[in-house]
Amino acid sequence: MSQPLLIEHNDGVDTVTLNRPENLNALDPALIDALNVYFQGLQRNRDTRVVVLKGAGKNFCAGLDLKAAMARRAGQQEPPGVTESLDSQRRIADIVMLMRRCPQPIIALVQGAAAGGGFALALASDIRIATKSARMNCAFIKLGLGGCDIGTSYFLPRLVGVSVASELILTGRFIGAERALAVGLVSEVVDEDKLDAAAAPYVDAMMTASPVGLRLSKECLNMSVDAGSLETVIAIEDRNQVLCSRSEEFSEGIRAFLEKRKPVYIRR
Repeated sequence: MSQPLLIEHNDGVDTVTLNRPENLNALDPALIDALNVYFQGLQRNRDTRVVVLKGAGKNFCAGLDLKAAMARRAGQQEPPGVTESLDSQRRIADIVMLMRRCPQPIIALVQGAAAGGGFALALASDIRIATKSARMNCAFIKLGLGGCDIGTSYFLPRLVGVSVASELILTGRFIGAERALAVGLVSEVVDEDKLDAAAAPYVDAMMTASPVGLRLSKECLNMSVDAGSLETVIAIEDRNQVLCSRSEEFSEGIRAFLEKRKPVYIRR
């Protein structure tokens, strides 16, 4: 059997590929476990500075593998209890929480379907780049469930505003690439064969940032979204800038800027 998750590391960048193209990269137990293990392992990882998340084949991720889930349930005498169901639910939700907690910026490359849990993975990323074929939706409400799941009711209003978020969550309708660009859901829309190349300028820019500065910037953005006041945000920013200014990376960054070259940071 092929691995459900492929991880390729190259000079500080992890390219992480959902590898179930024959199933539209739908989330089955093996892929869910692999994503949890991977993102948990990033918490203290100093070698990986940027993550590029993508799907194999023509789709990003079609959400939960319903066929596999229904096949498992068919063999049970009774439906799973509340505790078992909550555990299963939380295993998927843990992925997006780990994505936000990990200090590495995550760039999601979205093509084809990004539905349900797949949409949640894209939303939990820091930057989204889409192809013209990209179609994203909160599929949950179409399945007899509530429309809010796996962090979508947290991420969407912050990204696109309450009105558009309400539309997508309450109807389950798809949002295409061009409209996603117009409402700020994605940063860029490119042709199908340009998706990997489109990530390169973002990765290059991040890799020229000091490692500690990049990590603290993601942390600060996360905290600022929910901060109660400007004073709270300023306090976090001041703390981060003082920490960065005391690092050897800061000295190298200044020298590189003055010498008009790319900085060379020592991995720690």
